[in-house]
Amino acid sequence: MTRFASGFIRFLPVILLMLQPGIRMDAQQVPMYSQYIMNGFLINPSLAGNDGYSTINITAREQWVGFQNAPSTYALSFQTRILRDSYISRSTNVRRRATRPTKGGRVGVGGYVFNDNNGIIRRTGIQGAYAYHIPMGVTNQLSFGLAATAYQFAIDLDGAVLYNPNDDYLNNLDRVVFIPDFNFGVSFTSRDYYVGFAMSQLLRGSIVLGNEAEFTRTELGHYFLTGGLKIQLRSHEWVLEPSALIKSSDMLFKSFQTDLTARIYYRNDYWAGLSYRTGDAVIMMTGVRYDRFYFSYAFDFTVTDIRQQSFGSHEISAAIKFGDSARRYRWLTRY
Repeated sequence: MTRFASGFIRFLPVILLMLQPGIRMDAQQVPMYSQYIMNGFLINPSLAGNDGYSTINITAREQWVGFQNAPSTYALSFQTRILRDSYISRSTNVRRRATRPTKGGRVGVGGYVFNDNNGIIRRTGIQGAYAYHIPMGVTNQLSFGLAATAYQFAIDLDGAVLYNPNDDYLNNLDRVVFIPDFNFGVSFTSRDYYVGFAMSQLLRGSIVLGNEAEFTRTELGHYFLTGGLKIQLRSHEWVLEPSALIKSSDMLFKSFQTDLTARIYYRNDYWAGLSYRTGDAVIMMTGVRYDRFYFSYAFDFTVTDIRQQSFGSHEISAAIKFGDSARRYRWLTRY
């Protein structure tokens, strides 16, 4: 992985590498999201069912608009909390009532399908996740998650300008590879802060192109560390949320990247934010909630030389949340 920003900048280096026998691909492998806060489940399986809602989320990202064959990512996800009983209330006296969760409410499940295009490379796959949430006190929660994922890694040469179209290795190449793998995540959430860590590509799946199996491992493991605070301002209608996402891979010092973000909310119905992705982009984002519907938009202004050839990156996210019952979820803290 040359860097964590999505996609290949040019086709030619990839094509030249592919002309060698049994070549392997060491390029960017996972999609990138500017609005990871909107749906952290996409990068950390422990967040499945974290807030107690049943949620459907759609994310569409078009990167480097105006740049030929620019990266694009689309994801459709669903997650929920499995509850046997909503809560147990025991009256200790006339004036006092204690509420605690049942064991049946500790399991979260989710899944998503995705399509990620980076130049001549296309990844289309599915992921299913299981999460277990452990209440710690009244407002704290420790969560663990494991996800199984499978995707098709495909190379599409249509439209590519080849140095040697008659190359034997290129024409006899296995251009589609099926890759199964696992992801793991852990997170801790409270009313005022949250922190999480996730690892993807645990099996380091192999992408061997050509007829020789000289290389047995080509994928890199990826690591995500997230954290944030929720600060109530003097007026309780306003909340400030600074956060950070640190991303890396097995090539630690060559792929290290950080998203530093600050968002402000008004009555939890409107929000706006600014983010800086080191060495890549400045991101402006905004969103609105109407009833149980959530809509958000992010614009990435690239700070590298790519900005001379593109009109920035655009990301849209829409979600609907079901099950908003104060009785059913009284013991859950919303994040």
